[in-house]
Amino acid sequence: MTPSERLAALRARLAEAGVQGFIVPRADEHLGEYVPPSGERLAWLTGFTGSAGMAIVLPDRAAVFTDGRYTLQVRAQTDGSLWECRHVTEEPPAEWLKAHAQDLAIGYDPWLHAASAIERLTVPGLHFVPLTANPLDAVWADRPAAPMAEAVPHPIEFAGKPSAEKRAEAAATLRDAQEEAAVLADAHSLAWLLNIRGGDLAHTPLALGFALLHADARVDLFMDPRKVPAETRVHLGNDVVVRPRSELPQALDALRGRRVRIDAEATPAWFTHWLREAGAEISAGEDPCRMPRACKNAVERDGARAAHRRDAAAMARFLAWFAAEAPKGGLTEMSAAAQLLAFRQDGERFRGESFPAISGAGEHGAIVHYRAMPETDRRIAPDEVYLIDSGGQYLDGTTDITRTLWTGPGAAPAAVKERVTRVLKGHIALATARFPTGVAGPHLDALARRALWDEGLDYDHGTGHGVGSFLSVHEGPVAFSRTARVVPLREGMILSDEPGFYATGEYGIRLENLLLVVPAELPAATKPFLQFETLTLAPFECALIEPALLTTAEREWLNAYHARVLAEVAPLVDEVTLDWLRGACAAV
Repeated sequence: MTPSERLAALRARLAEAGVQGFIVPRADEHLGEYVPPSGERLAWLTGFTGSAGMAIVLPDRAAVFTDGRYTLQVRAQTDGSLWECRHVTEEPPAEWLKAHAQDLAIGYDPWLHAASAIERLTVPGLHFVPLTANPLDAVWADRPAAPMAEAVPHPIEFAGKPSAEKRAEAAATLRDAQEEAAVLADAHSLAWLLNIRGGDLAHTPLALGFALLHADARVDLFMDPRKVPAETRVHLGNDVVVRPRSELPQALDALRGRRVRIDAEATPAWFTHWLREAGAEISAGEDPCRMPRACKNAVERDGARAAHRRDAAAMARFLAWFAAEAPKGGLTEMSAAAQLLAFRQDGERFRGESFPAISGAGEHGAIVHYRAMPETDRRIAPDEVYLIDSGGQYLDGTTDITRTLWTGPGAAPAAVKERVTRVLKGHIALATARFPTGVAGPHLDALARRALWDEGLDYDHGTGHGVGSFLSVHEGPVAFSRTARVVPLREGMILSDEPGFYATGEYGIRLENLLLVVPAELPAATKPFLQFETLTLAPFECALIEPALLTTAEREWLNAYHARVLAEVAPLVDEVTLDWLRGACAAV
């Protein structure tokens, strides 16, 4: 089917269902950022493949909403004669609906939206209708089958805490709130709580399913039994019962008259609807696994440090190789990313990329979440800016790093160096921040932007996101962003520090390290303070730095960081890489 035929077929199904509009989110039933091929509804309908977005289909118009990371990509991937492209914050979906869908019945699949998400769309004059069957699925004739990868135990040497202990602590929070059960719809929560991992998603080691956590620490795990082999059942123990998803309604009906926790942001609206009909009492509360998962235990922190050292060795090999090969002009975006992956694959405990590498040369670097494909793969020319954003999944940690490089052999333009240096200043400002407990990511976001703001410059994405432990490279609930929830930072959280600048049609700049939240020892402090430990170990491109723009403190930080990179990475690399690393880490 052509894009036009797909849209027409969906509209015909909507008419049969008695609604005039339909909302198509990016998320699947688990409301996560990453979905299996069977959940790529937004991409199938619109052509847009970004990891965040929403489409709204009305009888005579349709729109795709994305954030600032994807404004260029969405226009390139969608048919402008079929789809309007809208910035999700500059023209929110609710406002667009208010302007174009008054008095229309708007359908939605309650499995694909949190109840809170529908509430945010609700404005006077709009009528939302939960549909029992998804009309898009009905016209997606060649829809892939649901993933069936096995769930496997995640060893205690990496998890750091037994599942029984985690379940007991999570159940205690339910009892304290006088709740008898909690719905767990986020597959990351299942992975963390039960110390299991899987292969249902590319790049994120999840086994997709749902669970009911009971106040006595028992768990009903709703997952296709074929995905849970005997070894995993032994690992789960007798207090975790594996049940097919078809038994979910029966299990929820059994909660009649009981108080059940629902995380309104992380649970499909279907659960809320069903439990209310069953006569259960809905208790609004956060997923009891979310905050404990974000605060890594001591074993996970040490695992993150070890994983980043191994990842640093792979990055050093890549950067040395790139410095030698890029000036020759024989590389492409895809060949460079493939070489970095090959270096990572040599590392111990490596299990795959944490996301598809963003390998963007020249103007492609200005597309924030660009992904090189055969039809877009571009030659990396000499004397231009190249951006590489990548990461690895290791059994003991998840990495994410971005470096902006100059391909040489000539000198970089002064204007480019000035902007890279301003991005670096912002990176350093965040990395060196010390702050009292209670401070949240939105409170610190401006630190990374100050040097750009001084010149009237900015970037249209958050400064950083949470990162999991052999889980998702994008993990809530914390983030450095003006639009993020105000969730106080806590010891053990891992976040990215990635300010940037993007000159559309010319180049992109982003400098990213991962930071671990640790206690700050301040003798004069009158209350507890926190600070960051930098986990990522890779030199910044000194050919793109203008030292005169750095303060003395910033130069000292950069030189100390590079000295640490050299000291920790040198024992892990070959002589050729080490020779390059010594030069790359020389003091500025």
